[in-house]
Amino acid sequence: MNIDDIKPSNFIEDVIYDDIKSGRVKNVVMRFPPEPNGRLHIGHAKAACFNFSTAKKFGGKCNLRFDDTNPVKEDADFCDQIERDIRWLGFEPAGVYYASSYFDYMLERAIVLIKKGLAYVDDSTPDEIRLMRGTLTTPGKNSPCRERSVKENLALFDKMRKGGVPDGGMVLRAKIDMASPNMNMRDPVIYRVLHAPHHRTGDKWCIYPMYDYAHPLEDAVEGVTHSCCSLEFEDHRPLYDWVIDNCDTEGKPHQYEFARLNITDTVMSKRYLKQLVDMNAVDGWDDPRMPTLSGLRRRGVPAHAIVAFCNEVGLAKSVSTVDAAQFNDCVRDELNATAKRYMVVPDPVKLDIVNVDEDYCEEIEITEGGEYTVPHRTPVDPEISTTPVVTRKLKLTKHLCIDRADFMANPPKGYHRLVPNGTARLKNAFIIRCVGYETDENGEVVSVKAEKTDEVKTKGVIQWVDASQAKEITTRAFSAIVPDGEGDFSERVDTASIKTSTALAEPAVCDLPVGEGVQFFRIGYFAKDDKTDTFNQVVELKSSFKI
Repeated sequence: MNIDDIKPSNFIEDVIYDDIKSGRVKNVVMRFPPEPNGRLHIGHAKAACFNFSTAKKFGGKCNLRFDDTNPVKEDADFCDQIERDIRWLGFEPAGVYYASSYFDYMLERAIVLIKKGLAYVDDSTPDEIRLMRGTLTTPGKNSPCRERSVKENLALFDKMRKGGVPDGGMVLRAKIDMASPNMNMRDPVIYRVLHAPHHRTGDKWCIYPMYDYAHPLEDAVEGVTHSCCSLEFEDHRPLYDWVIDNCDTEGKPHQYEFARLNITDTVMSKRYLKQLVDMNAVDGWDDPRMPTLSGLRRRGVPAHAIVAFCNEVGLAKSVSTVDAAQFNDCVRDELNATAKRYMVVPDPVKLDIVNVDEDYCEEIEITEGGEYTVPHRTPVDPEISTTPVVTRKLKLTKHLCIDRADFMANPPKGYHRLVPNGTARLKNAFIIRCVGYETDENGEVVSVKAEKTDEVKTKGVIQWVDASQAKEITTRAFSAIVPDGEGDFSERVDTASIKTSTALAEPAVCDLPVGEGVQFFRIGYFAKDDKTDTFNQVVELKSSFKI
């Protein structure tokens, strides 16, 4: 690979380009390191897209690594789901690793720190340690345990490791600087006692490393060259570097930070997402209203659309919020290029063709494809994609159903569907002329009479289903489960964020595979749910498509 052929597109790529150019880095190694204490959400997708795509761009590799250092909150199922999500997005990890695989190495490095006089065992209570750290405006105070001898620290740390200390009884702290203006450098805890089984190591360990200590060591062991994380870890970078500098690691990774993804009306905190699950406000982590990748997949969002969105948003140094409409546009563009089209009537009104026999039956062949050809937005698949050519046959008889919105007795200006004495084309069929209609006692239209005509031109096209063949389906439309606003998170949960409706659909709709996004003509994009006998609305059509 000729590095001069690569054009960096963001500030971290500039760094990588310069590192390769200067010779500091020969082979780029990156990693995506989620903690398996929940499902990935779209914010994680941005980080994953960046790490995997950037490594590939520079001819390097990217690992998937589970930071499983807290056995109380993590489990194997989350690991499995995360790996599935990453592969669903289209990324193939160079390797799948676990922090827990390095526990022995982390223990050895902790002993190195103790022997150097750079770590000590502290048996102060958690509250005492918290008070010792000081505040943002006042320096911390040294622990009475800070000057313990190397010999005593080694003995106490060994006691911790062998299970002779209760939870919270002792911690191992790095000896750095209690007067540092950076709170993370005020003798941070790097090991704590925790008598809890681990999903991979079982009961082998009763001490577990803290994230800020474990993470740089994991990067070093795997030979990571560019460790990229979200902006909230910027203040943790001095500690990251301190661990690398003092633990005698062979690898020397560097950390870089970028702004996390924020989207309007979207919960982007795993803690809050877990709260929604725990309070039964949603149907699990894969509820279609959740911004988790499994929730988006269940709703019918294509993986390419998520990658396209993440690439379109790009990388920034400062925090900003993206409008959810931008994400919906990416989903809509992807589905507009790939989705098959079907006729569905959400609010059916009977339509009879009066000038054909009772046993009239015509077979309508529907072929779709080139009419909807548009390019993908996503760079994941640079090829021009078109709607797949679909051929199916529909029966059209004397008795049909049309959508209530497709007929108006007193239409507004600019309405181009069916009106009294007006014409409209039955989609994929012939033109009809309205010759009458009936209403109920409330003035609601209950049936329309029309004639089949030989006319060849008309402005309006309306969808229809044959009354004898139509299948009733259930659809679900979603709004934000927790809209943006002030106040307690749990009180802002919208209990009416699912709207369930019924509709009449052409028979082929019922045979659609689970999860395939399709367009219900002039209604929106939908996908069959894998848990319920319903069709989830993936995204609405653009407003310009509705008239």
